Amino acid sequence: MTQHEIFYRERRLPPYVFAEVNRLKAAYRAEGRDVIDFGMGNPDLPPAPHIIAKLAEVAADPRAHRYSASAGVPSLRKALSRYYERRFNVAIDPDREVCVTLGSKEGLANLAQAITAPGDVILAPDPSYPIHMFGFIIAGAAVRPVSFETPEDFLREADHACRRSIPSPSALVLNFPSNPTAQVVDRDFYAEAVKLAKAHDLVLISDLAYSEIYFDGAPPPSILEVPGAREVAVEFTSMSKTYSMPGWRIGFAAGSARLIDALKRVKSYLDYGAFTPVQIAAVAALDGPQDSVEAARQTYKSRRDVLVESFARAGFDIPSPPATMFAWAPIPERFAGLGSVEFSKQLLEKTGVAVAPGLGFGERGDTHVRLALVENEQRIRQAARALKGFFG
Repeated sequence: MTQHEIFYRERRLPPYVFAEVNRLKAAYRAEGRDVIDFGMGNPDLPPAPHIIAKLAEVAADPRAHRYSASAGVPSLRKALSRYYERRFNVAIDPDREVCVTLGSKEGLANLAQAITAPGDVILAPDPSYPIHMFGFIIAGAAVRPVSFETPEDFLREADHACRRSIPSPSALVLNFPSNPTAQVVDRDFYAEAVKLAKAHDLVLISDLAYSEIYFDGAPPPSILEVPGAREVAVEFTSMSKTYSMPGWRIGFAAGSARLIDALKRVKSYLDYGAFTPVQIAAVAALDGPQDSVEAARQTYKSRRDVLVESFARAGFDIPSPPATMFAWAPIPERFAGLGSVEFSKQLLEKTGVAVAPGLGFGERGDTHVRLALVENEQRIRQAARALKGFFG
């Protein structure tokens, strides 16, 4: 196939880094081999029973099967507003400052379409969740990666990029707690980011999908807690990880009325919103008992501790993540020359343990692999036993 036979947006996307590992996983499973899969952040925990019951109740109503509302039904937008008031002490206008999305990934991609012109420069963390970069690349922007060693270094490098990039960047993506690195920041970091945005006329896009999966220290803050943030920032949250509802595809954007309005306009041309019973069940999740959220948090924490301890005994030292459902693991020195893709392939071929190559999250991620806490403790220990021979 020639360059001219590949469509424009296809040409802007590199080969899918995870494809080779995914192909091997599928082949092994087809052969009947057991794969212990830490590759995809696909929660294995079920939603709480009262959430499923509400879905079934509303779905039984014949009127619930018509088109829904693209920006979200009013009761769900109000429920998110109540969540922000409860969790962050932030008052959000459910009509002007909230939009329901088909998961945070779809919301980020559609916001990129709404606010980006071809040739715009966007600043995004490297490494970061792929949609943070490729949502804007698909929209025609040029993405300038910003490394994150410390919060101060990140903001310093972003400020440097604002002063040196031509044209000047129009947006900065933030993602804390971070996927894939699990790094966290405090409210002071967001206050400095808001100052930076106002100094350089930047839009701030905060991905807070892991706001409720934290283990050490204080609960992660929201950028919208910072005075003046709603003038320049929009924040994405999701039901996927907090309430174990990834397949339900419900997320939210909240913040700047100008940015929310732009997102709503684009979405209104592209979708009719999530299935109404799913939205009403999401209201039940946000407003109802939160025991399942705490239970999920404790499950991930226990898995984290077992993973870090058992893998260390097998010869694979992994820093303990303070938040998220991921561990960001440096490739052991003796294998560092392989790079993350080849290391991941060898790990899968020789041990049956699947991980995500760090290169899939940006060039600076190639020294690491990401492990999702989606296998139970027994399977984690089984993986550690399989790794012991490989590393020994």
